[in-house]
Amino acid sequence: MEWFQEAKLGIFIHWGIYSVDGISESWAFFNNYINHENYMKQLNGFSASHYKPDEWVKLIKDSGAKYAVITTKHHDGVSLWDSKAEKATTIPKNSLAQKDVLTPFVSELKKSGLKTGLYYSLPDWSHPYYDINTRTKKRYEIKNDPQRWQNFITYYQTQLNELSTQYKPDLLWFDGDWEHTSDEWKAPETLKNLRKYNPNIIVNSRLNNHGDYETPEQGIPVVKPQNKYWELCYTMNDSWGFQPFDNNYKTPNMIVRTLADVISMGGNLLLDIGPKADGTLPEQQVEILKNLARWTSKNSDAIYGTRGGLPFENYKGKSAFSKDGKKIFFYLEEAKDFVKIYGLLSMPKSAKIVGTNQKINFTIEKNQNITFDLSNVKFDQDVTVVELDVEQILILKDINKDQPTFNEILENKNSKVAAYEIAEQLHSGKNIFDNSGLTIDGLDMKIQRTDKTNPETLQWISKHAEALFETEKGLPNGHFSGNSVLSKDKKTLYLFVEGIPTGSIALKGIKNEIARIRIVGEGSMISHRIYNKLYWSQIPGIIYIDVPKERLDKNMTVIAILLDKPIELYREKVEALENNL
Repeated sequence: MEWFQEAKLGIFIHWGIYSVDGISESWAFFNNYINHENYMKQLNGFSASHYKPDEWVKLIKDSGAKYAVITTKHHDGVSLWDSKAEKATTIPKNSLAQKDVLTPFVSELKKSGLKTGLYYSLPDWSHPYYDINTRTKKRYEIKNDPQRWQNFITYYQTQLNELSTQYKPDLLWFDGDWEHTSDEWKAPETLKNLRKYNPNIIVNSRLNNHGDYETPEQGIPVVKPQNKYWELCYTMNDSWGFQPFDNNYKTPNMIVRTLADVISMGGNLLLDIGPKADGTLPEQQVEILKNLARWTSKNSDAIYGTRGGLPFENYKGKSAFSKDGKKIFFYLEEAKDFVKIYGLLSMPKSAKIVGTNQKINFTIEKNQNITFDLSNVKFDQDVTVVELDVEQILILKDINKDQPTFNEILENKNSKVAAYEIAEQLHSGKNIFDNSGLTIDGLDMKIQRTDKTNPETLQWISKHAEALFETEKGLPNGHFSGNSVLSKDKKTLYLFVEGIPTGSIALKGIKNEIARIRIVGEGSMISHRIYNKLYWSQIPGIIYIDVPKERLDKNMTVIAILLDKPIELYREKVEALENNL
């Protein structure tokens, strides 16, 4: 698993006849949105006339990906290669293209040095030997016709033998195992046979728990998966294959930040592209890949071979360790003056910005807490990476933040630091404003002042009083990269936004409906979009909140999110999807 663990980025390719009409791959007929006969007519439009596998591979390699996984056969049963398995439907024999489109792509992959991953659907809803045809139509019961089922097992294992001998894959990506038991699929025998061809073959977790790594789908995990090896398979818009009317693309900025999120949890991102029927790629997808290329080439040291980073208590952001544990990388999604890290035992040697090698000054405070000075940094348009080198393997100790008193905060000459310290203490559940003289609207405050009290800090407190007055402990790790608090009735979530974000604010794992979002202290209503929310799934989508730069508070912006009821958090394991209604 070593190469897989160090790869961090792979590209998924969903290409098949479904790209002709731009409809859901296989599921379109399975769910009876189109009948099977009309679905299969797309074979007559699949031309691959402008298919240039060398250009695909160049884009993939330049993006920073270390492997690619292509759909050799989806649930519709159409094989991209010239399969000789009994009653196989193939692109070379049955489509307008009349050519094997898998072989040239794999050849280019191997020439480039990238690892070869082959997606293979266990179900085949078109094959006469398979028992299931659509959601409402079944061909036969296995118990009544075991020989017919055995014929299907022979068919699919023949195809796997062909893929193994012809393409020598490094990884096999199974899908659809939920339709039958391990025994019915003969999964142990299948795996044993695959390893006969390649003892080091990597198999994903969708062979009825016989695989090597987890494959959470679409939803970025809130809590780090327990398996040492995992991979988030993820679309750029809402579709796997090409769909011309799906323009709900994440921005290139969101995709880079998603990669940083996955890296910080020790996983891989398998990012999907969906080519058109002629073999060309949609412009939006090319743009995303090119921006990934820009960011990964600049920050390669902080990507490949890294391991999951610091606990949330030590750093409320995204981070990762180098393989030897002597470097720690911090992934910053905003431009700001400083960053604080708590409880590092090892003695830091130096700090710099990855990609530019700009030296970063830092101070070591009491209790081994560290503050980075970022006041002169030129920030990346998406994610800026700070590298901290230490003398020995990094060890964490019990955190003692040595929190300043309320008076010390008020007298701090730097109002940005004061706002940050307030947010830190409120997030942890310590409300320093109890009995302080703060009022709920920030008017007529009875806060005691001295000649050292910073008036700018008082002004910030007055403006944001509703988020400070009698609010309670913030979100646990994984939901938001920063400090937060909840109102007493837990129906309003307040996010403390540092500096100038490079893109929309991201919030994960919120089950609630959102009534409205506004900027605290000045009344602006702001918009949000939710990505990766499937209407039939309990897994929440990712909330992206747009904060106009001209409305940001120079010390710290506070966002209020009004929920439909007391907050409910999703912290369960993100699984493979077994439905696509």
